[in-house]
Amino acid sequence: MGRGRTNKIRLSAEQRQHLEALSRNGHAPVKKILHARVLIMSDEGEYGQQRWNDQQIGAALGLHRNSVARIRSSFLEQGEQAALNRKPRQTPPVPQKLDGEKQAHLIAICCSPPPDGRTRWTMKLLVDELKARSIVTQIGRETVRCTLKKTNCARGKSSVTVFP
Repeated sequence: MGRGRTNKIRLSAEQRQHLEALSRNGHAPVKKILHARVLIMSDEGEYGQQRWNDQQIGAALGLHRNSVARIRSSFLEQGEQAALNRKPRQTPPVPQKLDGEKQAHLIAICCSPPPDGRTRWTMKLLVDELKARSIVTQIGRETVRCTLKKTNCARGKSSVTVFP
């Protein structure tokens, strides 16, 4: 026989009603609905109908018992929102190659007259110029293209308009 839980979830009527509405409406992300169902099944307060252990909850919802325990502990330690929502990422997965200063250099190059023998700047010429001026050590044409598209900059036209 197990020792039983030392930290029991006791949901208020309002919390339980909110979690049940969340799990029934189907308009929330699947993980959020799943976490709400775990909390409802873990309820050992006066509104909980049946006593479920972590193993049974995991089997019923297709989760590992450790996942159920983690959701329960995050609810007890940090509250309902922490148990339902994913933790926001601190930093982007890949840092930007061109920050604001480097984007300004790129736009300045793009607005300058193209090299001799050319009517406009090509992506390859812009990449080579950024490397030649030591603004970046390595960058792809697609990064330059997306940056220029984002800043609405035309390559080598006489009337250049730049909007941040």
